[in-house]
Amino acid sequence: MKVLITEYLRIDLDTEQWECRHCGRVHGPARENYKKFMLIHARNPQEVHRPLLNPELYPAYNFSPDPKVCAIYEYYCPDCATMIEAEYTVPGHMPLHDIEYDIDALKVQWSTREEITEGGTGPDNKRPANCSTHGHHHGHSHAQHGGQA
Repeated sequence: MKVLITEYLRIDLDTEQWECRHCGRVHGPARENYKKFMLIHARNPQEVHRPLLNPELYPAYNFSPDPKVCAIYEYYCPDCATMIEAEYTVPGHMPLHDIEYDIDALKVQWSTREEITEGGTGPDNKRPANCSTHGHHHGHSHAQHGGQA
């Protein structure tokens, strides 16, 4: 069974491997940091966030991150070049380990569920059929108001 983790990552619980949701490439063991299997592009933060003020006149106050203290790392699938993640960190820092699952617990949790192949339409995102809000969800159930719309 494959479990969706992020927009572009999933875990195959049978093989315990990270996979790209876009191209299906197997990245590596799901018990490890997925980022170590990606292509990494270190970006200059001043290329991403251009200075708003002239850096020659206002070197410390130009609203652009200082590359001596801020790095942006982009992680890409080696096969399809889909950007999997981007992180802001300090220069020279190892990739952050931002996702770590208890794979054994995940297997138990999903042992009685149906596989979900596409995300974004879970039960929490659905509005009751009798809820007429003119396209706006107002955050409460009509049942708490005696069922009156």
